[in-house]
Parts: sequence; structure tokens; C-alpha cells
Amino acid sequence: MNDIALSTLLIALAVSLVLSAFFSIAETAMMAVNRYRLRHRAKHGSRGAKLAVSLLAQTDKLLGVILLGNTLVAAGAATLTAVITKRLFGEGEVALALGTVAISFALLVFSEITPKVVGAAHADRLAPLVSYVLSPMLQLASPIVWFVNLFVKALLKSLRLQPSGSTETVLSQEEIRSLVLEAHYFRGKHRSMLANLFDLDSITVDDVMTPRSHIEAVDLASKPALLAQQLATSYHMALPAYEGTLDNIVGVIQLKQLLHLQQTGEIDADHLRTILRPAYFIPAGTPLLAQLQQFQADRQRLGLVVDEYGELQGLVSLEDILEEIVGEFTTQAPGGADVFQREPDGGVTADGMAPLRILNRKLGTAFPLEGPKTLNGLILEHLGDIPEAGASFRLAGQSMEVLQVQDRAVKVVRLLPPVGRNPAPALQTSGEQASSLS
Repeated sequence: MNDIALSTLLIALAVSLVLSAFFSIAETAMMAVNRYRLRHRAKHGSRGAKLAVSLLAQTDKLLGVILLGNTLVAAGAATLTAVITKRLFGEGEVALALGTVAISFALLVFSEITPKVVGAAHADRLAPLVSYVLSPMLQLASPIVWFVNLFVKALLKSLRLQPSGSTETVLSQEEIRSLVLEAHYFRGKHRSMLANLFDLDSITVDDVMTPRSHIEAVDLASKPALLAQQLATSYHMALPAYEGTLDNIVGVIQLKQLLHLQQTGEIDADHLRTILRPAYFIPAGTPLLAQLQQFQADRQRLGLVVDEYGELQGLVSLEDILEEIVGEFTTQAPGGADVFQREPDGGVTADGMAPLRILNRKLGTAFPLEGPKTLNGLILEHLGDIPEAGASFRLAGQSMEVLQVQDRAVKVVRLLPPVGRNPAPALQTSGEQASSLS
């Protein structure tokens, strides 16, 4: 190299640093690119995206050609640095040491850290571009890469490390849910609806059903005048029909079919039996997603939830499941009571049969959901006894007061404001609570 001009050597060194920077950018961009977005662009005809997808399908060869090029360029830069140092300062050890430090610093700053930061920050734009260069390089260097990979695979095998055959990232359902909630790809209502979809498997019909005590149903044993009045004032599109008790369900009445009966004469039990549809029963504990699919397969919109003994537990409709995904509809009857009402002082008056999930969602409470599904059930389980009206205690971090008890159930509860505004005495244990209320 003694015949080569110093300026030419300096230019060659600069070119080596640029090439090394390219390989660093290429490596980082190809590994950090969003593969879903890349495939989307490839499907829409982007040639660079198609090349990038093809290269990522053979990651070992891709990394092989990138590292091969980067290693050769770095070695060349080190050699050029040694030659330039000898030309300028002679063969002294100090000069060689300074030259080594200088090229190491230059490679670190200009060919490693800076390019990789740029590649990571703009991976989606750079990956298709660098693929135009990497693709022909891989074809040209394929024999060398294949030979090198023989040793790589042998080393991995000796270490009992087998690379995965697929480059796809397999995410669990919880990981996908976290991705939906934390990523910026979805906003507002779209994000909440997608997150709710992932929750359907962990929510059962017991969580969203109308409890047995709140079911509006028709007793065919009632007088015709009472039947006509109940059907005429019902807000629902379908009502379960029973004889004597709710455990004796005989069918479901579709209210739209009553118009024909009203034209033919008086509405009585015998006429109603002619339009009854078979009741649709759902086992308690059925996941919402499974029930949604079952509703679709059976072409049903309303089901009666029964336990393992066949006793009626509640009623669930297609609308109840859809509300878990998209939010509440305006399905409440005009003038109907809400499950809770806010008070001016910050407290809340809640129905004892209010679902815990609704209270947690709307009020920010932290009631446990693993056991009882309603506020009444949670209070009875927590206290181990039926409290008297006026009893105050603390449950799951929430101070509350029982306002009304009827038929061995808590009917109305007042959730007190935060402790700083209107604290309620906390009972230490369930036993102490029960004894103080007796």
C-alpha cells in the first residue's frame, strides 16, 4: 500500500465507516420493524416491504450477511487505520495505540451507536429501503453465509439451543389485551370495545344476568284483566311465562304476537298458551363468549339461567352480552330505578341486588368478584349473618351503611363518602361484625 496516496487511504477509511454504519442501521431496522405493518404494506404492493418480509422469513441468513459485511468492513477499517498511522507517525507503539483508539472511537460513534439509534427510531421506513441492498447481497454471499451457518448451527446444537423455526411472536390473550390497552394504535371507544372482547372469556352469564328476584314474568294463573294490564305496560319485547312459581316456566311470550290476540278477543291464559315459545335454558357459569356464540347458533335472544338442580337463577339476553362489549344501551324502562343513585354529599345509595361488576365499573369500588355477584350476597357472606337496618361497617375498603332489610335480604345500602368526608366505623372481623349486629 506504499504506492497508494494518503488521500485515497483516508477516503477508503471514510467509506468503510459509512458502510459499517449502513450495516448497523440495516441490522437494527430489520429487527425492530413492525412486522404486521410491514406485511400490510406488502399486501398493498410495496416492493420494498415484500423484500423485507422475504428476508425476515430467513433470519439466520439475513443476520449472517449483515454481520459478514460489517465484520469485513470493520477489519478493513482497522487495516487502513494502521497503514495511515504508519504513514503519518511511523511504526512506534504509541502511534499504533493512538490509531487503535481513534478507529475504535470512530466506529463506536459513527458506525454503531448513532446508526443503530436512527435505525430503531425509523425502522418502519428504513427496513423496506435497506432490503433493496440486502436482498442482492444475500444472493451473492449465499455460499459464504451457508458455510458460516454450518458452524453456527453446530455450536448451537452443542449448547442444546435450538432456534425457533418461526419468527412470529406468539402472544397470550392477556398480553394481547395489554397491547390493546397500552398501544397507541387504538383510541377511545375502539380500544375499550376490543379490551371488553378479551374479557368475555373470563365473565360468565352469572355476572350479567338479571337476578331471579328482578325478573319480570307473567303468571298464567292470574286473572285475564291482570294479564292484559301486565302485558300492556311491559317495557320488554319478551316475557317468561310460568304457572304458580317461577320454577315452573312454561314458555316465553313474544309481545309483538299479542297484536293478533288483541284483535281476536280477550287475552287469557288459554290464548297466551297458543303463542308460547319454548323456554331457552342456560347452565349457570357459562362464559359470555361461549353463550354469545350459542345464541348465534340457536338463533335466540333470551335465555333463563339455571343451576345444576334446574332452579332458576336469573335471565340473560343478547343485549346484556352486547352491553359488555360496546357499553350500555338505553334499555332501562322509563321511570325504572337505577341500581344506584348519587347523593349531593358524595355518597351513593345502591340497590342490594346491584351487580358488583357494575358498581366497580361505574363507582371505582374494589369489591371482589370471585364469590357473590351482588352487593347483598357480598354483605351476607362478609358478615356471616343478616344485618339490621342502620348497621355500618367497612368492606373491601368501602364504608357502607345498611338502610333497608326485607325478606332476609339487604334491599338498600348507602355507600358512604371517602373517609376524609364522612367516615364509617370499620369492623375488625366477620365474627365481631355479626355479634355487634345481633
